[in-house]
Amino acid sequence: MASEYLEHKLALLPDKPGCYLMKNINGQIIYVGKAKNLKNRVRSYFKSSHTGKVAKMVSEVADFETIITSTNKESFLLEITLIQKHQPYFNIKLKRGTGYPYIKITNERDPQTEITGKIKKDGAYYFGPYPNVYAAEETLHFIQKIYPLRRCHGYQGRPCLYYHMGQCLGACFKKLPQEEYDKQIRRIKSFLNGNTAAVKKQLTARMEKAAAALEYERAAEIRDQLHYIEVTVEKQKIISNDKTPRDLFNFYMDKGWLSIQVFFIRQARLMKREKRLFPIVDTAVEEMTSFILQFYNRRNNILPKEILLPAGLPNKEISEILGVPVRTPERGEKRDLMDMAAENARLTLDEKFRLLEMDQSKTTGAMKEITDALGLPPAHKIEAFDHSHIQGVDPVSAMVVFVDGEPAKKLYRKYKLQTVIDHADEAASTREVIRRRYSRLLKEGKPMPDMIFMDGGEIQMNAVKDVLENELGLDIPVVGMVKNDKHKTADLLFGDQDQHVNLDPRSQGFYLVQRIQDEVHRFAITFHRRVHTRHSLSSRLDEIKGVGPRTRTKLLKQYGSISKIAQASVDDIHALGINRPTAQLIKISLQKNAKVAKGSSHD
Repeated sequence: MASEYLEHKLALLPDKPGCYLMKNINGQIIYVGKAKNLKNRVRSYFKSSHTGKVAKMVSEVADFETIITSTNKESFLLEITLIQKHQPYFNIKLKRGTGYPYIKITNERDPQTEITGKIKKDGAYYFGPYPNVYAAEETLHFIQKIYPLRRCHGYQGRPCLYYHMGQCLGACFKKLPQEEYDKQIRRIKSFLNGNTAAVKKQLTARMEKAAAALEYERAAEIRDQLHYIEVTVEKQKIISNDKTPRDLFNFYMDKGWLSIQVFFIRQARLMKREKRLFPIVDTAVEEMTSFILQFYNRRNNILPKEILLPAGLPNKEISEILGVPVRTPERGEKRDLMDMAAENARLTLDEKFRLLEMDQSKTTGAMKEITDALGLPPAHKIEAFDHSHIQGVDPVSAMVVFVDGEPAKKLYRKYKLQTVIDHADEAASTREVIRRRYSRLLKEGKPMPDMIFMDGGEIQMNAVKDVLENELGLDIPVVGMVKNDKHKTADLLFGDQDQHVNLDPRSQGFYLVQRIQDEVHRFAITFHRRVHTRHSLSSRLDEIKGVGPRTRTKLLKQYGSISKIAQASVDDIHALGINRPTAQLIKISLQKNAKVAKGSSHD
């Protein structure tokens, strides 16, 4: 049911195409969508009953705004721009890169072949992507031996080693005619397009000859080359004699989840497959359209010559935006592939549902238990902090992030405290790290977390609230994680008076708090040990006469520990550019310290 405020806004919606941005109570954009008719689409969220992710999204909407466009095509383009800019929680978001390599023939006066993971508009020839990285590398090596171009850095006035090995045409010492390069490139392109019969016949004859001569290692090497050709260049599933590069998309939707399969058809065969699973908010058609446009807009992927889609998608608009033909196959091998992709999508989603039933109570269900106990609206992202020091030495702070009950380790952050005078001052440490973290998010315009968890009591919590409210003007719920006398998770502190909030110790919510508290403590301790160990090494080296910052850095970079430096010879230390008298003094001093330490260990 929409609030009175939302009801007034819904009444003012225009009957025009455009995009809409749903916002939560904190003003964060949580979903972006497009519509041919904004009035009908946006009203449907609040005037109909929903389940799953749609219901969850609608329950969090506190406001929305719209952007009118002139045409439906403009709304397609604007939606993708807004999703990539705001990264809304409820939208499908794609990561960059395929993780698969291409073989490239460079566009240069003296071209060469190489492996690359990125596609550029540089006039080069690209082949792939290849699903087997190792086989692609071996195939490149094979091409460089059989169809050499340039292997060296270019003209150097003398033949390079590769020229003597027959793997370079000689750009290192002479100017080669363009016709010679063109002829070789035609052979490489033919080979990579699947015309391998002649080369395979030649290799098979060599392998048999080597085996007959009892040169088994050579025969095995050629056998491996044949294998690499088969898994990289040879056909896996013949589609037709038509070698047009195509990408094929199909999907299966059930219970608010979308399962997508992408087939890459190259050199007349099914080269590789990708699968994606998303809980979705909009219709399958709208979400699929958004996925396809993001798929090519965010990737370093070469556009195929044709895209194949199931019936019901806006082929015309997608084709106009991407600039390639988009078709729906109705019969034959391509139709069979489309059906196979749909069946794969269904099986993948069925498996996902079975796993979801086991995982849901441990993640999003646990988050709901916590927010319900605290009297807060639904939340997704928790940032938790802890400090670490040894008797005030080398103070550090660490932050871990949990999204929907799962650790998001790429978002973790470490802080070496810089302004704290009394290193045991927990309040000062807290103020510094909170100030640094959230002033930076404000400066960069990035979204804030839904909750901040502090490992500690009232002192740390009040310090956090002081910085957020009085310095940064932020209103983020702050929760304290309290331990009992056995240093185990006990309960939470929350509210204006830092009241105790007891969770059922057998609940998933309690287990989640326990995991957060243990993880942030582990992360802080691990970081502190590394910093403290590094400083201890530096201190011991600084005590040696003649060892300054530059010498210390050289030693630590080369050896990493005092024991390894002590084991090094004077000549090894001298080889780092350290004068011999100082190298000898380092060796003697560290050996002496080692003996003292060894003697004291037996006391």
